[in-house]
Amino acid sequence: MITAIVLLNVQRDKVDAVAESVADIDGVTEVFSVAGRYDLAVIVRVKDNDRLAGVVTKGIRKVEGIEKSETLIAFQVYSRHDLERMFSIGFKS
Repeated sequence: MITAIVLLNVQRDKVDAVAESVADIDGVTEVFSVAGRYDLAVIVRVKDNDRLAGVVTKGIRKVEGIEKSETLIAFQVYSRHDLERMFSIGFKS
């Protein structure tokens, strides 16, 4: 499973519409509105790099109102939630 974070700059008057359109794309699991350099952060989870390329180039980048994107590919996850779940398998608390 490949996880990527796609950071988007969006036309100001289209943030909500872009977020809703992007959220409907297969492979997109979450869309966050964010403060800072970017307007939206999109979490993509797909089976392989070919599918990631398709989601980004044929899906996300085709949405009207997106001015710029940057895609980050995650190598590892360091999540307290995931670590707690991993170490609690088979044990009752």
